[in-house]
Amino acid sequence: MPDTVAASEAQPLSEVARVVDTFVAPSKTFIDIRRSATWWLPFLLTVIVSIFFTASVGKQVGWETIARQNVEKNHFAADRINSLPKDQQAIAYQNAAKQTKIFSYGFSILGLGFAALFALLWWASLNFGLGAKAKYSQILAVVFYAGLPKLLLYGLAAVLLFAGVGVDNFDIQNPIGTNIGYYLPASSPALRAAGSFFDIFGLWALALAVLGTAIVCQKKPSQTAIVVVGWWLLGLILVAGAAALTA
Repeated sequence: MPDTVAASEAQPLSEVARVVDTFVAPSKTFIDIRRSATWWLPFLLTVIVSIFFTASVGKQVGWETIARQNVEKNHFAADRINSLPKDQQAIAYQNAAKQTKIFSYGFSILGLGFAALFALLWWASLNFGLGAKAKYSQILAVVFYAGLPKLLLYGLAAVLLFAGVGVDNFDIQNPIGTNIGYYLPASSPALRAAGSFFDIFGLWALALAVLGTAIVCQKKPSQTAIVVVGWWLLGLILVAGAAALTA
């Protein structure tokens, strides 16, 4: 490891090289983060893919359809709208469609907030729990680079939508069948939500996060996995619980 680190410091990586190496030689990317904790390019790619995916949903599926699907998944929202007169129900769905569209186009900005929160939780857990000495900016950079495989998922989903594949049964919360939850019955929302965490691209990102935090913190992957996977499991439980309560 010391020789590798020295070589990386002698030959700094460009932002483009970091992104490429995240997929083909991730250790190089995470070692370089110890030199410079910039993350603007993966964030820019997140914005681009997010807009591409959102545009495909709006054009091929329609925002009122998505809004109705979201309402049907939440009995609190469904009960509120169903209690309205018929003419007001239509207006409520139109308003929900507008809100869903705005939220979807702004999701990459909201994602920045989530990334900052995840990085804070990981940073505090790693530094105070494992005695690491990583900088918050380094952990934030790991979060962005480790999350790059998920962009493949949404990019693929957008391409399939524009090709007319899967439009009729599209679910914006689980767009393509790369996870267990996609194939579970709709009558089990909590299981579907939990199963969606076992996604090919999501698990790839999780593995990169474990590796990245290990390199940045100079700890064993088995140690950082306790923190990263632990928070992942907590997220799974919370999301599954919320799905069960609102179904």
